[in-house]
Amino acid sequence: MDIVDPDLEKYAFDHTRPEPELLRRLAEETRAKMQMPQMLTGRLEGRTLKLLAQVSGARRVLEIGTFTGYSALSMAEGMPEDGKVLTCEIEPVHAAMAQRYFDASPHGKKIEIRMGPALETIAGLQGPFDLAFIDADKENYPAYYERTLELIRPGGLILVDNTLWSGLVLKPHDRESIAIDAVNKRIIRDDRVENVLLTVRDGLQVVRKKS
Repeated sequence: MDIVDPDLEKYAFDHTRPEPELLRRLAEETRAKMQMPQMLTGRLEGRTLKLLAQVSGARRVLEIGTFTGYSALSMAEGMPEDGKVLTCEIEPVHAAMAQRYFDASPHGKKIEIRMGPALETIAGLQGPFDLAFIDADKENYPAYYERTLELIRPGGLILVDNTLWSGLVLKPHDRESIAIDAVNKRIIRDDRVENVLLTVRDGLQVVRKKS
C-alpha cells in the first residue's frame, strides 16, 4: 500500500531542500550494495530528522538502529558542534559503511556507534537524552519505547519510524505489524506524552514527553 500518492510523494521530495552531497552518495551506495535498501531513511524523513533535532535544540541524541548512517548524519547536521549522537547497531557490515561516511563528514565526530543488541546497550545507558530515534527490529518496539521514555528528559522528543508499516497496521497479523500496532496504541493511551503520527514515508510517530 502506498501511504501517500506517489505523485504527491515525488512533489514533496522535489520541494524539500536537498540533502548534502555526502548523504546523496551514501544513499546511492546503500541502494547499490545493501540487501534491504528500503531501510534507508532518505531525503524527506532525513530532512525532517535534521529539522527536529535543530528546532528542539538537541545536544544528546539516542538512535536505535544505525543501518548505513543516513539518519544519524541527518540529525548530527542539525546539532551544535558539541552535540552527541549515540547510535546502536548489531550488524558489522552496516556499521562499517556508516563509520566510513561518518569519517568523511564534518558532523561525523558527533556520532558514536555502539555495537550489540540494542536492548542490552540501552539498558546500561544513563539519561537524560534530548531526542531519540527508534528504527530497529520491530518486534522490540514496545520495549524500546518504554526504556527510551525513561531516558528522555521532560520536554524531549521520541521519534518512532515505520509506524504505519505499509498499511499493515490496519489489520496487523504478523509479529512485526502486531508489535508496531501495539506501540502505536500504547503511545496514544500514555498520559506521560503527547504525540502526532505523521504520514511521512512509512509513518513517523513524533512523541513529546510531558514536562
